[in-house]
Amino acid sequence: MNRDQLRDGELRGIAVALISVVAAASLAAQQPASFTMPIPPAAHLVAITNATILTVSHGTIPRGTIVIREGKIAAVGADVAVPAGAQVIDATGRYVMPGIIDEHSHSAAEAVNEFSNSVTAEVRMADVIREDMPTIYWQLAGGVTAVNVLHGSANTIGGQNAVLKLRWGLPVDSLLFEGAPPGIKFALGENVKESNFQPGPGRERRYPATRMGVEEVLRDAFTRAVAYRTEWQQYEAARRAVRRGQAEPMPPRRDLQLDALVEVMDGRRLVHAHCYRADEILMLLRVAHDFGFRVASLEHVLEGYKVADEIAAAGTGASTFADFWGYKLEAYDAIPYNAALMTQHGVAVAINSDDDERARRLYQDAAKTMHYGGVSETDALKMITLNPARMLGVENRVGSIDVGKDADLAIFSGHPFAPASRVEMTLVDGRVFFDRTTAPTLEHLMQQLQEQRQHRPAAAATDKGEQ
Repeated sequence: MNRDQLRDGELRGIAVALISVVAAASLAAQQPASFTMPIPPAAHLVAITNATILTVSHGTIPRGTIVIREGKIAAVGADVAVPAGAQVIDATGRYVMPGIIDEHSHSAAEAVNEFSNSVTAEVRMADVIREDMPTIYWQLAGGVTAVNVLHGSANTIGGQNAVLKLRWGLPVDSLLFEGAPPGIKFALGENVKESNFQPGPGRERRYPATRMGVEEVLRDAFTRAVAYRTEWQQYEAARRAVRRGQAEPMPPRRDLQLDALVEVMDGRRLVHAHCYRADEILMLLRVAHDFGFRVASLEHVLEGYKVADEIAAAGTGASTFADFWGYKLEAYDAIPYNAALMTQHGVAVAINSDDDERARRLYQDAAKTMHYGGVSETDALKMITLNPARMLGVENRVGSIDVGKDADLAIFSGHPFAPASRVEMTLVDGRVFFDRTTAPTLEHLMQQLQEQRQHRPAAAATDKGEQ
């Protein structure tokens, strides 16, 4: 084998390896993971030292230490002693921020939309979560530690959400964020009306087909839920009034769809509503007011800047894109200053992904709000940490680096908003679920190929001598 043949063979090997990586990435979203990683040990006692700590809640701590006990943050500060026997992670020159929370995700789900009806409040995303989806690991590589897996936007009232922690490698039940309040997906506009969707052969267009029909579906569903709640309240009152020897009253028929809506009205289930236009945003806020519930978050909300005062007055959060619009008619009137303007008007704003790929770089999307509208560094960080935590009702657990909170953390090579920074390590409950030094990255693949190349000349010379 001559030198040119050797060089050609190396190039072909690199090309094949790169093509394999790209092909695997394109297919993996629909397939189980093709690799496994060791399950990290429990975080009994961990110390992250010498880090620049972006707490989000109380400023930046240079050369600080975070002590983690049994998955919780036990101490944080510049003068914190490292306990004896602690596993030490030296973060010299690195930045630590709270784990990123993606408030709008469809990751790790086998199904997204139940198209059959416009009200499907009875279906649950928790029933279709897969723990072996590679997207979980990819997002850990982007510092994401928790996601809000939402039902799709095909329905006026869609299915129930599932809040997950990205505990890659553990059984599917271990992904569920224990204690997170239950939620549900609503949707307005073109998707619900099927404006850009042609029914298949033999299928008639589903009601509603207009925005006024969408409002009617909402009001009808909640009117039925009010009657259903009253029926159960009357039954409970009658059952409590039963005396000894008397027959128990017959309970009402259980309706899983209306159960979820009663939980909404009683404040026990959070509403996350897909929307775009200012008029439909106001419509939903009026419906919520009329039936006595609060919308926890408006999703996408690209015209939120037009009605920011009304959103703030309703106590509703806004989960939006940094700079993504124009992909359909109702998304045309968006501006890159949307997040900044809503923040200025007192709205809690989150930057979300709605996409497995975008989820890996939410920290870059959050940085864009500083450019478009002059959002402060702290407010920009809140958009991917504390604000989404509040929208999901888990701000007492995650979203900032404070004593007593879960040790969900992302360690960056530099400031998260610096263009060249990347995630080096991601911890969930203090356990290292992503570590770049051991991850099967393209960088490691190239290093292996380089090592093989260094050994090949000697082997080639031996072969030539034998010839």
